[in-house]
Amino acid sequence: MKITQKLVNEIAYEIVGCAIEVHKQMGPGLMESVYELCMIEELQDRGLGVASQVKIPLLYKGKPLDKWHVLDLLVNDLIIVELKAVEQIIPLFKAQLLSYLNLAQKPKGLLINFQCMNISKQVVPLVSSAFAQLPPD
Repeated sequence: MKITQKLVNEIAYEIVGCAIEVHKQMGPGLMESVYELCMIEELQDRGLGVASQVKIPLLYKGKPLDKWHVLDLLVNDLIIVELKAVEQIIPLFKAQLLSYLNLAQKPKGLLINFQCMNISKQVVPLVSSAFAQLPPD
């Protein structure tokens, strides 16, 4: 299967659908770890490949350090999903996801906050330079 911007966006759309379903079933007010487990189930039920708590090495000047960044979810080895259950999304969370995208060399990321009434308004999509390098379709 050829990886294109269109494919990445279609997978991201499906992930958002999963988040909407999890939020519909579970509602706000739970811990992030609960939403993570539910998202894994929902993503797998829809046939998507998902890995959780994925470690990516921290490099300094090309040299690996004895420290890791940990991604909440990596879907189809393309999209990083960072889950939150917080009162509001702050700029630090977006910066963190952009750093993860660049370090892991993934094209797209979704920052999803479950502590809300309308989850579709709490999804922040971000793309990396890797996304721009993909063919449109």
